[in-house]
Amino acid sequence: MLSTLPDTAAADSLAQAALEARVAACVSNLGAVASRYHWKGALESSLEVQLLFKTSVARAEELQRLISARHPYETPEILVWQVDASPDYGQWVNAETQRPLHV
Repeated sequence: MLSTLPDTAAADSLAQAALEARVAACVSNLGAVASRYHWKGALESSLEVQLLFKTSVARAEELQRLISARHPYETPEILVWQVDASPDYGQWVNAETQRPLHV
C-alpha cells in the first residue's frame, strides 16, 4: 500500500501508528517526491514524502482505514495492490500482522 504525506513528521507518525497497530509489518519511507496535481480547480505542486506499507491481505482494509483516519490530507492518496512475495517474506509479513483473537 502506498501513501504520500506532506512532510517527514506526518510520515513518521503514520508509519509508527501502523506498526504499533500491527496492520503493517514494515513501512518504508521512500523519501521526498515532487508531486504535481489538480486540486480544487488549480494546478498544484508540492514536495511530499512517500510511504510504502507492507501488510497482509487480512489486514489491508484495516490499514486503509487507519491511513484514512490519521492522514492529514482531506483526500489522502491510498494506492493498494497485491503482489507475490517470496515464501519466507510472505510468512514474515503474515506473522507480524497477526494479533491474538479475543474470545
